[in-house]
Amino acid sequence: MFVSMKSSEIRSRFLAFFEARGHAQVPSASLVPADDPTLLFTNAGMVQFKGVFLGDETLPYRRAVTAQKCVRAGGKHNDLEQVGHTARHHTFFEMLGNFSFGDYFKRDAVAFAWEFLTGELGLDPDRLFVTVHHTDDEAFELWQEVAGVDRARIFRLGDRDNFWQMADTGPCGPCSELHYDLRPDGQRQIPTTEEFEELGEEGVFLELWNLVFMQFDRDSGGTLHPLPAPSIDTGAGLERLTAVLQGADSNYHTDLFQPLLDRVARVVGRPYAADGPEGASYRVLADHARAVAFLLADGIFPANDGRGYVLRRILRRGVRHAWLLGMREPVLAEVVDEVVACMGDTYPELQERRIQILATTRQEEERFLSTIEGGMARFDELAPPREVAGTTGDSRPVIPGTEVFRLYDTFGFPVDLTEVMADERGYAVDEVGFRAALDEQRKRSRLDRAEGDAGPGRHPPLQEWTLLVDAIEQEWVGWDAREVATEVIATVVEADRVGLLLRRNPFYHEAGGQVSDSGIVEGEGWRLPVTELGRVEGMTVLFGSVEGPVEGAWPGAVNGPLAVTARVAVSDRHDTERNHTATHLLHAALRSVLGGHVAQRGSLVAPDRLRFDFSHPSPMTEEEVRAVEREVNQAIWADHPVQWRTTSREEALASGAMALFGEKYGEEVRVVEVPGVSLELCGGTHLRHTGEAGLFRITRESGVAAGIRRIEAVTGPLAYARLTQFEEQLELLAQRLRTKPDAVARRVEELLRERDELEELLDEARRGGGSPETVVHEAAIPLVNGASASYRGIRLKVRDAEDARAFGDAFRSSAGTSVAVVATEAADGKAGLFVFVTDDLVGRGVNAGSMIREIVSIVGGRGGGRPHMAQGGIEDPARMDEALLQGEAVLRSQLSGGNG
Repeated sequence: MFVSMKSSEIRSRFLAFFEARGHAQVPSASLVPADDPTLLFTNAGMVQFKGVFLGDETLPYRRAVTAQKCVRAGGKHNDLEQVGHTARHHTFFEMLGNFSFGDYFKRDAVAFAWEFLTGELGLDPDRLFVTVHHTDDEAFELWQEVAGVDRARIFRLGDRDNFWQMADTGPCGPCSELHYDLRPDGQRQIPTTEEFEELGEEGVFLELWNLVFMQFDRDSGGTLHPLPAPSIDTGAGLERLTAVLQGADSNYHTDLFQPLLDRVARVVGRPYAADGPEGASYRVLADHARAVAFLLADGIFPANDGRGYVLRRILRRGVRHAWLLGMREPVLAEVVDEVVACMGDTYPELQERRIQILATTRQEEERFLSTIEGGMARFDELAPPREVAGTTGDSRPVIPGTEVFRLYDTFGFPVDLTEVMADERGYAVDEVGFRAALDEQRKRSRLDRAEGDAGPGRHPPLQEWTLLVDAIEQEWVGWDAREVATEVIATVVEADRVGLLLRRNPFYHEAGGQVSDSGIVEGEGWRLPVTELGRVEGMTVLFGSVEGPVEGAWPGAVNGPLAVTARVAVSDRHDTERNHTATHLLHAALRSVLGGHVAQRGSLVAPDRLRFDFSHPSPMTEEEVRAVEREVNQAIWADHPVQWRTTSREEALASGAMALFGEKYGEEVRVVEVPGVSLELCGGTHLRHTGEAGLFRITRESGVAAGIRRIEAVTGPLAYARLTQFEEQLELLAQRLRTKPDAVARRVEELLRERDELEELLDEARRGGGSPETVVHEAAIPLVNGASASYRGIRLKVRDAEDARAFGDAFRSSAGTSVAVVATEAADGKAGLFVFVTDDLVGRGVNAGSMIREIVSIVGGRGGGRPHMAQGGIEDPARMDEALLQGEAVLRSQLSGGNG
């Protein structure tokens, strides 16, 4: 056995083994499944071939081999809570797989698996056991005939272990698993089926490889029908293979994780101890760093829902474990950096986006670390320290589920962290109430998503159309033509509108960010303004209301195709093409100015504007925005030719063409090139020369999500109109300021300086006691030494909280032994409550923070602060005077408690 074999060698040997046996080596798909809303993440090697197995796609090869990036941390396949506590569970892992699409079947799949494990990797055959479905006699015999496995080492199991299906209906079939025996040499007797299952649950028999024999199609009634082309889908976890070949007792103790554990140890300052109380936290950080690095590299960013929420949860779980290790500064980013260093050669996207990956990780860590501080303050209010001895079961105070949910939802506290902290202080947690609040939030989220996804209904399927010809085929001619003579070959009537299917179609249907065309279809004596485009069986259909001699009437029944002229709205199309070509120039300019980590994350290309989302960890500076704008305009004014060609996906990517995130490409792709500037895969329409764009102007740069920025811009006539509008506004501003346009900036600076001087004078007046105040209540409170303390309840008009604090500073420095409770009212109507205590009374035990909490507990509100100054709010501003009156009683109580 090659005990010293590195993980990188295992991966490369697997790929080379199957490539030598006629399999096409296919790159790993993105962790974001293309065109598959049923999955959060790519969680198995077969995901990128799902369309092939369903019969919706065809490929130029019938055998494939992959090393696929996978994440299981959300939805049905969720291993998150087990990570760090077991030897085998991970959020991110690599799945090695070989596939047959109607080519070879069980015999070859069995032979390949056995030859690779025992021959290529050198595993001891006597340590391998096989499971098959209890009905699969063929597989049971093949393992004996092809691989020479003793029948006593083959176990027949049921559906739970050895039957695979993609969904409740559709392709499915029995599977066969290879298990490795981890028992010491002297204890490796052949078990019974019951013993095998029991030892498998205990991890003694380790599943290495699953061979799925996809041979049936399950209908809605549950009946299995044989597939016409049975297929093979296999999966072998690289982490488990590596553990076996390196003789490791845990996946974490292999070369895949050891460098990451070492990095954690260096940052924390303590060595990793696998069995120590902190071992799980080290392993969580190592595992989660891999998931974070790869999810960010594939364009997923922290968010409050969907995939982004799962990433945020992984990140925050990592921060929580760093917190448990005593760290109060970012740690996960350091380990993510190690992931990039270790795996960047195999997965270049990690190196290409390293800056963005690390910046986003660090930002999210810092954000949650600051949130933890706020959450801890809230937790202190909910569960103040108390005597915990003897408090168990029903004797424990309970933190309400709604508050546990608030810690989770507002402050990002995982519920298990809240439970741990509560237990330390002798409190229990209302888990039922928490789950109810969480379910309620999820219901609201589902409703919001449903409302957000609501849109036009689907267009009628082709069988509901009136076919005017026998063969329904459509040719797309829109790249080169904006007007064509063609024929209507199918029609449909929907309420007050008509749908047309043209033989030759020049109208672009919305895709890749570019909006649909508009225009007109004209026939003999009628015309149809195109108001909507749709897709039916891959063809573009046009909808609108017919105009003709009889308003709104269709020309009548016909026996054959209708001759028509189809015209795309030329002006809108040209403006759209200006913006689309400018988007490519913008992408190139952003990479030039900001760095190669920039990648497109979404776009909108319309006649009146363009919008471009891209990966970048921080807001652009004004200088960067202007530099990008300048580069785009220079490319426009150079009047480069815009060229395109159709080629294979592999050839396009090999030539350096950029593929866009989230897009799924076929084997044949279109490459759009601006020589020396831009090279991208793109199916949209473009200018013939960049000079046609005329002028490019950025209108806004903003943030969309963590690590995602957005640029909005205009081109051509609209860019010119924007400049003209600015000039007109400048003229008007100059008139208002009674100066010339070229002197506006200087005049504005003068006015700002005058304003600052006036504000300074106003501040001086306030500091001198000149701010408008109303004393609502005054009292003198005797102290034990014959002296007295002064109490004042005051209403104060302010601009903002800073005004109130300035008043408080002046009060504390000049008022003697005094306390003031101040109710503030700002110009915008916002109200506040402040307590100010002079230093000598602080020395006597008076505390502004506890005073304000007691006051607002009486009149309703929240507050807190330091001994000499505190701030809060009252739910009902009408009770402000009541709060000012209550302040005296609270002060007397504190003075009494502190004995004056």
